[in-house]
Amino acid sequence: MKVAILGAGAWGTALAVSIAGRHEVSLWSRDPAQAAGLSASRRNERYLPGIDLPVSVSIAATPAGGLRALADTHELVIVATPMSGLRGVLAALDGCAAPVAWLCKGFEEPAGGSPGLLGHEIRAAVAPRLMAGVLSGPSFAQEVAQGRPTALVAASEHAQVRDLLVAAVHGPSVRVYGNDDIAGVEIGGAVKNVLAIATGLCDGLGLGLNARAALITRGLAEMTRLGLALGARAETFMGLSGLGDLVLTATGDLSRNRRIGLLLARGDSLPQALQSLGHVAEGVYCARTVVQRAQRLGVDMPIARSVVALLDGRLSPADAVADLMGREARTESEG
Repeated sequence: MKVAILGAGAWGTALAVSIAGRHEVSLWSRDPAQAAGLSASRRNERYLPGIDLPVSVSIAATPAGGLRALADTHELVIVATPMSGLRGVLAALDGCAAPVAWLCKGFEEPAGGSPGLLGHEIRAAVAPRLMAGVLSGPSFAQEVAQGRPTALVAASEHAQVRDLLVAAVHGPSVRVYGNDDIAGVEIGGAVKNVLAIATGLCDGLGLGLNARAALITRGLAEMTRLGLALGARAETFMGLSGLGDLVLTATGDLSRNRRIGLLLARGDSLPQALQSLGHVAEGVYCARTVVQRAQRLGVDMPIARSVVALLDGRLSPADAVADLMGREARTESEG
């Protein structure tokens, strides 16, 4: 199978490494200088240090305006840009014959008075002709590139897209499960990043394992409430893209979003934390959108709301914890 991966960050590079032995892979970078460096060194030291690119991976540096032509020469296109770049890439690909899937997780930043959108909502707005879906689940790029066991979810309303993603990515170290609840899979992938910031804060303040377990469990309840309000199925949140991805991102040392919480807990400002991280932490950019969309739907998300107040500087780390613990008692099903 001929697979084009658009975006040479950590995840795009890791996926290229993972599937290169079974497919003909083109890895596209929007930065010609990065593309030249990848071609010369066969390594992506900035985003995925220490991992060699197989010789079978070709590097593409087509201008963004030529993405449609590149896509038309492949059987599957996987977009590996950050969430902020998804709209432009999907618009450029509208009408291409190959199915398209994306790897990014989060809500788009609101613009023009409209709420921030999930990936499948962006696709419906700017590229309605695309057969499309998302590849998600608990996965650190570094471990995928190293060939460590990983399980993912291929979500789309189109069986053809799900089947093609399974055929492309399922392999000796990666299992891929199909799911037609794309809304649920994307909501899980977005909200878990926000909750991971809260869990990193909890760990950074030394609140203990009881507190961590409580945050993860109550965070899953928040995620599920928002998902149901947006038309997702409850069982999706007990699967890989819900509970699985939440546990990984909230507890794993490779988690960028958890790292943001840890840095804020030690007293760093948000700009300092982001500079220290050096990479995109999607939870920082979509936390406010998560809360805004929840409020529009009448969904209570106190943990996410406290994360936004923390990121905005309206609450200190200690005050954010006090705010959550000071809520009035209620039944578990009430939230």
